[in-house]
Amino acid sequence: MIRLLFPIWSGRQRLANLLRYCSKNSLLDQGVQVHAASLRMGFGFDLMLSNDLIEMYSKCGVMDTASLVFDRMTERNVVSWTALMCGHLQNGNARATLSLFFQMVFSCLKPNEYTFSTNFKACGILNVPEIGMKIHGMCVLTGFETVPVVGNSIVDMYSKCGRINEAVMMFNVLPVKNLISWNTMLAGYTLAGQGEKALLWFHRMLENGEIPDEYTLTTVLKACSRLGKIREGSMIHGFLITSGFPCSGKAAIAGSLIDLYVKCGNLAEARRVFNQIGEKNVISWSALILGYAQEGNLAEAIELFKQLQNNCKQVDGFVLSSMMGVFADFALVEQGKQMHAYAVKVPSGSEISVSNSIVDMYLKCGLLDEAERLFNEMPARNVVSWTVMITGYGKHGIGKEAIRLFNQMQSNNIEPDGVTYLATLSACSHSGLIKEGEEYFSQLCRNRWVKPGIEHYACMVDLLGRDGRLKEAKDLIENMPLKPNVGIWQTLLSACRVHGNLQLGKEVGQNLLTLDGENPVNYVMISNIYAEAGYWKEYEQVREMAKAKGLRKEAGRSWVEIDKVVHFFYGGDDTHPMIDKVHQVLKEMERRMKEEMGYVHGVKFALRDIDEESKVESLRVHSEKLAIGLALCHGGWDEARVIRVFKNLRICGDCHDFIKCLSKIVKVVFVVRDANRFHQFKDGLCSCRDYW
Repeated sequence: MIRLLFPIWSGRQRLANLLRYCSKNSLLDQGVQVHAASLRMGFGFDLMLSNDLIEMYSKCGVMDTASLVFDRMTERNVVSWTALMCGHLQNGNARATLSLFFQMVFSCLKPNEYTFSTNFKACGILNVPEIGMKIHGMCVLTGFETVPVVGNSIVDMYSKCGRINEAVMMFNVLPVKNLISWNTMLAGYTLAGQGEKALLWFHRMLENGEIPDEYTLTTVLKACSRLGKIREGSMIHGFLITSGFPCSGKAAIAGSLIDLYVKCGNLAEARRVFNQIGEKNVISWSALILGYAQEGNLAEAIELFKQLQNNCKQVDGFVLSSMMGVFADFALVEQGKQMHAYAVKVPSGSEISVSNSIVDMYLKCGLLDEAERLFNEMPARNVVSWTVMITGYGKHGIGKEAIRLFNQMQSNNIEPDGVTYLATLSACSHSGLIKEGEEYFSQLCRNRWVKPGIEHYACMVDLLGRDGRLKEAKDLIENMPLKPNVGIWQTLLSACRVHGNLQLGKEVGQNLLTLDGENPVNYVMISNIYAEAGYWKEYEQVREMAKAKGLRKEAGRSWVEIDKVVHFFYGGDDTHPMIDKVHQVLKEMERRMKEEMGYVHGVKFALRDIDEESKVESLRVHSEKLAIGLALCHGGWDEARVIRVFKNLRICGDCHDFIKCLSKIVKVVFVVRDANRFHQFKDGLCSCRDYW
């Protein structure tokens, strides 16, 4: 009998080995053939092979089939459950992982260390510390808390959920602290925005005799980058050189060094590090390309991208998405279209992340129809795809379409995340959909997996503030379970300005200066509310306070693309070679608007205590008007066409009225994207319905 069974069981082991090989190399077609062979040989209900099948299908991204194998098993063990949990996690469905975990617990099967660590990762991804704490409690009761892989996973979970104090407490009680433990804490502090503590932790780690690895060094460089601490970052760079660490051969470290110097504004040093790298990978290329783009040197960024195409066999999806992001931020539609054409030709261009970036680019360039077409043609969509479109609809003031898409997304069994809720609430706010916004916020508060963050409360404050319900907005801030930040008070102050509530504005302004007295935006907002109320003495006092601290606000800048060339303007700019012609065209338009429509300048938006004539002159040279004037110089205004102008700050009320009137007397449609949203001006009306 033993001789008869031996060939069968050796065949069983060969099948297991083949499945594991297919799993390791993501060979789905071959794995399906092995599955068929196992059924023919009578192993359809074999526990070990079923577990291997679950892992193989999971690694190949076919979770429906992995789940089907699991459901048909007559016997399951902890490996079966854990394999399916890992599969869901690897394929981006952390909720399914946790759901399976609790099903397993209720079936009275005991988890092992890999089950626990997998589900702690899921909790970290979903940011559900409450569930993580429950699972932590199970670990304590079963003794798994002391197992290194579980202990490190607990530290990681608390870090990723923003519970850094709990992470430290867990780290301190770990019986065995290895390099992974230290790296997890270092990453936790960096992720939490506590870069200073991350650097202290790094020094403590070295004092404890731990030898940093590549992950350690990239994390600490990231902490320096976020803090803007070029001195500390340079010291680590020096340490790497003197210790003989092969920076140029370690792509992640080289990329982190380039990112550090880029973020700290030292592009020359970033370029020097880049030039020293022997085998440059896409991380290094993309870090430098984005650095030049963020500095406004688009020509050099595009030139580097062309070099990347020539030097690399294949540009990956990250670089394509990053470049799309650059063109989207600067609204460079022609370059964006060229990049789209290039993406279609390369394998990485079919990745969902790239498709999402292309849709986002068209939305940010104001080409809503093109974005809709691409979104509808996507063969697969994830939560980011839907969120990008919802955000786009919100920015274009089409709140009802955003809501329709949000509901459709849920009907398609795509669960919204925190960013999706934020996009939907923002769309409601921009479109004045008060009732709908309150309904979705209530839905969010009831959601088991997603909890409202400070940004969601800020959206509700904006929603209520726009509707004039300032007291309700203030009460919401004071009673929410989170500590108010600068952004949420700025949102309320903006509403106070719109509705002319100086008394509440003073109170909110004081809160802002207490929280962040070094932010020039706060002083500008407070001084503006005084200016609009005619309190010029108080206005000057606030401005002097900012001046004494050496604070300067970001300058307003607008740009327009003409014949594939981008032209930038600042307020009062007189450096453009065609500036005289621009002023001439604008004055001609202003004359016609006055004669045909009775247009008058909104001098209340000239926030300076000067005479009326000077106020008018200051309004005439706002950057968005100069950009429009240049566009009108090229192509005239008696021809039906679209002019797209972009601004880094919020459009002012006078410019908004000016462009509305202008669109009435010319055949041109003006699309203006400011820091908050899109405005489409046509026939004397704006798509925002004067609600922005």
